[in-house]
Formats: sequence, C-alpha cells, structure tokens
Amino acid sequence: MTGRRVTVSLVQQGVWEMPLESMPLASGYLKASALSDARLTDRVDISIHNFKGGETLMGMAGALFASGAPDVLAFSVLGWNFREFGALAETFKQINPQGWVVFGGTHVANQAERTFRIHDDVDIVVNGEGELVFADILHECVQGSSKFTLAGVAGVSYRNEQGELITTPARERIQDLDIIPSPFLTGAIPLTDSSGRFRYDVALMETNRGCPYKCSFCYWGGAVGQRVQSFSRDRLRAELELFAQHQVHTIVLCDANFGMLQSDLEFVDDVIELRSQYGYPRAIEASWAKNKSKTFYNIVRKMKEHDMRSSFTLALQTLDGAALDSMNRRNMKVNDWEDLAAWLNREGLDCYAELIWGAPGETVKSFMEGYDRLSRHVSRIAVYPLHLLPNTEYSDNKSKYGLVSVRGSSDDFEYILSHNSMTYEENQTVKRFLFWSRVMAENAVLRDTWVAVRELTCLTQSQVLVNLDEWVRAADGKPAELLREFVTGSENGDTAYGNAVKFLLGDRSAKEFLEEWWQESVLPLFPEAVTDLLREVFRYDMLTLPFFREPVFSAETWAVETEELHGDTFYRRSDVRLRYDVPRIILELRKGVFDHSRLSAAEVSVNIYYRMGAEHFVGSTNHEEVVHFLGMTRGEVDEAAAMRAGQPRTGDPVGGSEGISLKLSEGGAYS
Repeated sequence: MTGRRVTVSLVQQGVWEMPLESMPLASGYLKASALSDARLTDRVDISIHNFKGGETLMGMAGALFASGAPDVLAFSVLGWNFREFGALAETFKQINPQGWVVFGGTHVANQAERTFRIHDDVDIVVNGEGELVFADILHECVQGSSKFTLAGVAGVSYRNEQGELITTPARERIQDLDIIPSPFLTGAIPLTDSSGRFRYDVALMETNRGCPYKCSFCYWGGAVGQRVQSFSRDRLRAELELFAQHQVHTIVLCDANFGMLQSDLEFVDDVIELRSQYGYPRAIEASWAKNKSKTFYNIVRKMKEHDMRSSFTLALQTLDGAALDSMNRRNMKVNDWEDLAAWLNREGLDCYAELIWGAPGETVKSFMEGYDRLSRHVSRIAVYPLHLLPNTEYSDNKSKYGLVSVRGSSDDFEYILSHNSMTYEENQTVKRFLFWSRVMAENAVLRDTWVAVRELTCLTQSQVLVNLDEWVRAADGKPAELLREFVTGSENGDTAYGNAVKFLLGDRSAKEFLEEWWQESVLPLFPEAVTDLLREVFRYDMLTLPFFREPVFSAETWAVETEELHGDTFYRRSDVRLRYDVPRIILELRKGVFDHSRLSAAEVSVNIYYRMGAEHFVGSTNHEEVVHFLGMTRGEVDEAAAMRAGQPRTGDPVGGSEGISLKLSEGGAYS
C-alpha cells in the first residue's frame, strides 16, 4: 500500500438503541494517537463509524461499504457486538480481500485462538492498550508490510502464511498517559451534531488507568492488579472546560476507583470551578473507590456542598464470606460498609449498592439475606447476574468452581447456568427476583416507597418484590401479559429490563397496574397506623417518575406546562394535592429524625418540576442518569441552584417559595 494514503475505518457500536449516541472514546484514542504519529503524518485517512445498539447489520454494512471498502477496518469489540463485527469482517473481505481486519478490546484480548477460529476473516488481535500498538500496525501497513509478517509489532496476535497462530511479546503498559493525544482537544471525536449541540448522551473521560485489585470476575481495561497511572491535571482541566463550553450535563468517568487519589479531589475542584463559570457540568458519575479513604469523604462533602450530583456507589458485590473468598475481595475495606451507608443517608446523599448474583460460594439463602441486610440501608440496589468474562479467574478456572455456562442468544457473553453452590433451578428462581429488583429498585421506579417501608414496617424489600412477581404471574390484562413477556425476555439480554422501565414510566395503564398491586396486595400487609401514609408515599413515587411519554396501551392525560427556573426550562405539574407532606417525611426518615407519633394527615399542595430530556436515557438501564430526571419540588430546584451558585443553603430543601403550601386536614396537624 505504499505510494498512496491508506484509508482506515474505526468501528464502535453501543449496547442500547437510544436517541443520542454513546461517545466512541476508544476509537477517538486510536485516531488521535495515529494522526499524531510522525510515521503516519499525511499517509493515513481515518474515519470513525459510531453505531447505536439497535443498528442492523444491513445498516452498518451500508454505512461502511456503500462507497467502497477501506484498506484497514478496525473494531472495538465487546461481548454485545462480537458476532456482528465478525459478520462485517466477512463482508469486508468480499469487497477487499487484501484488506486488514483488526480486532481490539477486552473481549478479544488474549483470545486470538478462539477469535480466529470463529471469525476467520479477522487478521490481527490486539492484546492490550491499543493506542501505540495500532499506530505500529498502521505503520506496517503504509510501508507495504504483509499482514502475515508482524513479528516486529509488540502486543498482537496474527497468523502467518502457513496459518499458524503467532503472538508477539506483550507491550509494556503506557506509563506517561499524556503521550496519548486527547481525542477531544485534537478534534478526533466530533462533539456536536449538525445543529451545533453536543451529540452524545454523556461525556466519557478517563482520569487514570489501572486497578490495584484483582477480583475474580473482572478484567477492567486489561489492567487489573496494576499500578494506577494518571493523566495530568492540566490536560483533564482543558478537556473539562471544552465539555463545559458545550453545556455537557454529566461526566461519566471510566476509572476503576475514582475517589482513591488526591488528584481525584483536584479533578472535582476543577469541575466545580468550571461549573461556576459556565454552568456545566452538573453531575459526575463514576465507579467509586472500593476502599473509602479520607480523600473519598472529602470529595463527597465538597460535592454535596456545591450540589455536584452523583450516585455514590457501594460496590459490595456480595455480603457472603465464601463468595468474598472466591471473588478475591475478602480484605477490601468496602466490606465495612454500614457506617458509610448510614453517613450518606444522614447527609441526604444519593447512594446505590452493587451486588452480583451467581458467584461461586454464594447460595440462594446467603444472597437473599445479604440483599435484605443491604436494603435496610440502601434502597437502590443494582444486582447483576455473574457473566464469565474473558481473562478472569472464573473464566480461566471453570472446573475449579464447577461452573456450567452457555453463550447468549444474541451476544457472546457466557451466562452461568449452575456451579458447585447453585443449581440451575435455584438460578432461574433468583433471576426472576433480579428482574424486579433491577426494574423497581435499581432504576428507581420506586424510591421513597422503599425508605418508608423499611422505616415504618417489618416487611423487607425482597418480600415486596417477590409479592410483585407473584401478582404479575397471576394477574389478567394486557399490562400483566406484557410484563410477563419482559420477564421471559430478560433471559436473553438486558434490553428486556430497559423495555420494562420504558413501559412503566411511559404508559398510564402501567402505573395504574402498579397502583392496583400496591393497593390490593401490599398495603394490607402493613400496620393499619401507617397504611394511609404508605399509600400516599407510593402515589408520590408515581407522580415524580421522570417525564417520559411513550404509551403502549394508554397515554397520560395531565396537561404539560413549562417554566424557566434559574436558567433551565422544566416541565411542571401544578397544584398536586398530597394528603401528607411526603417530601419532608421522607427526608426526615432518611436522616433518622422522624417523629413516628406525627402520622396524622396534613394536606399539602406542591408543584412538581421535571428536567427535560429523560427520553434520551429511559430504557438504557443507565440508572445513574435516569435518577437525574426524577421530579422535584420548587424548594429542591431552588436549593440545587443556590448551591451551584455558591450561595448559602436555604435549610429547607423540600420547601421554598411556590413549592409547598400547607393545609390542616380534619385528621390533625403536621407541624
């Protein structure tokens, strides 16, 4: 290919079909690095093709090859697109038999034998960080080397002309991350659409790479059990300022342990300072540090003080000792979590926890006991079934744990069927519970309800969810039929969870179905003294679901109003009458200061405000983003704006002007 410019197509595909794109960060790194390499200057043309999760093979093939095939076709491969990208490689070779196909990403790294066996049209597999390796591959291509003779390129696997698998020595990890050009500052990733608006759902950033832990289920960026290397503060601040100028609401960090380093506190300082100048960003989402150090607490306090939103994570994965041992997580300080959860509740901060179902050593009994113990402190619990990911302890030693798995119907993940401490039947039973936990708790269809149930009754969160499952199994009608279909569909992938959330948020009959379940099946289980309050708390949860209208059977009928507050435009639902001051009661319950003798009704009227744009996230199962769209009182909106502006807190985050008016009911007074 000497004597002319080499054309290169970089391909990514997100997992969800959403209105906005997912940012192609991996491809952006590769493009920026290659274009800054002096060996490749003026010798390559590189384009990024970024597809949404619902894009068909026909659509992707048309976009990639309608005008001819490139010289090099490189894919960022994950479990959900392994098969599709293999099919596109086959099509590519029909058009350009001499072209080069490169696979990279954690799903194929160190998996060349299997990858080549399944996808014969793949030529090269990258076995680690891709930026410098990919530039070396392109250099071989532009100087006319054969794709069968790449022994001089470290960190790859390929086949020679005899078809023998060759794996070159591993390349050392990059120590100075700033040698990787920024894909944002260089323009490698386009940030705006044709209208000049930020084109992605969130901005993805890395502040560092590496993870000091080596959990049995994880292969985070191929850098587990590794020293952490950081990008410089100046570079990160420049990237943040660019996002602030584009009014990016949420920064999602791809770090494994944000909040572990002093530089993480500096990053938060820079976000807050830039927001004071530009008004954005307004939220940081991250995989928070497993061990909660003084630095973590300082970050949390600072973010609260300035209303920098986040969902603080308790990445517990299990509370069972045997499972902790098999996970190689026994010695993590994260296991001392109850004091932290209590502190976050007292501070009024949003917190969620992560559990994994199906780890060797875990039983149904230990898992459900752990879930309920956790739900006494944290209601948003993200529970995921264990998948066997390539290059992990579990995947490499299946016989040791008696693991039996099957590949997905529409993806290449390994789904666990059974192991030494879990039968197939037990797995199926708990997976039904997982469906309802993910939909109703993780994705916050119910939020305040969980707080009221745990503080005012003896029922556990799992008992309520099992009750819902039994109700759906037995109920008649179209909503029940559709929900049963979603439960069945969840066996074959995550899209069923998102579809269920979309139905429950977007369809009036779905909310009516839930209200009927709550009224007829759950309320009778509570003490009579709190039944009326819990009825109203549930109703408030339904009223404050994100503004999202996508009816299946029936549409919402309340009139939509809009109002501009503090420079933002909200949907508004006016003069909503509540029999109890639910926002204040929930706040007091969370802080542990509620006087249980004050259970008499006191009618209030509230305006509820909804941030616009929920349709970009509902259905993605990206619960960290969905919670930013929950309805708020005027007082909550005012409080958040004051904190962003650095003004003193009002001391009354649920009240405020035009927020809540109080009316005494005949049943008594709420003072």
